[in-house]
Amino acid sequence: MNSFFFEIVKFFFNFYRNYLPNHFINKIPFYFIRHFIYRNIYKLKLGKGSSIHLNCFINRFNIEIGKNTAVNRKCYLDSRGGLKIGNNVSISPEVHLITAQHDVNDPSFKYVEKAIIVEDYVFIGTRAIILPGVKLGKGCVVASGAVVTKSFADFSVVAGVPAKLISIRNKNLNYSCKWMPPFD
Repeated sequence: MNSFFFEIVKFFFNFYRNYLPNHFINKIPFYFIRHFIYRNIYKLKLGKGSSIHLNCFINRFNIEIGKNTAVNRKCYLDSRGGLKIGNNVSISPEVHLITAQHDVNDPSFKYVEKAIIVEDYVFIGTRAIILPGVKLGKGCVVASGAVVTKSFADFSVVAGVPAKLISIRNKNLNYSCKWMPPFD
């Protein structure tokens, strides 16, 4: 009887934590409703003027997002290891921020979690992948399709698989990424 009760509780917990936010709430076409639920029920820290667009998949809610940041459609926010995103960050559609992995060289295939930190004014292009433990310094630009396996300093422009430094960005940045088009 005890294990049956435990399985029922586990079922409802997983339904609440995984299914509802990623198959129902992320499809609500109104920001104010979606963000209210993320902030107040799931305790996601979402700054003023920031937006999480439709169909984003959120794995856990150990997430802090600053002000005027846009997380576009169909992004994957994995916060098992922690995810901190700064102010005025633009995350393009279908970007994956992955904070956990397995050590393929460990005999027991050890599970590893490492936080991702994205500082202010970072731009991440469509379908880029940011892997565990990466820190993107202020003003970094990540090209579309890049796979970022290591941290980069402020104002770095990176591209490729794995991502490599290709140039340095202008340091005089003063813009807002607040973007909430209707029904997105």
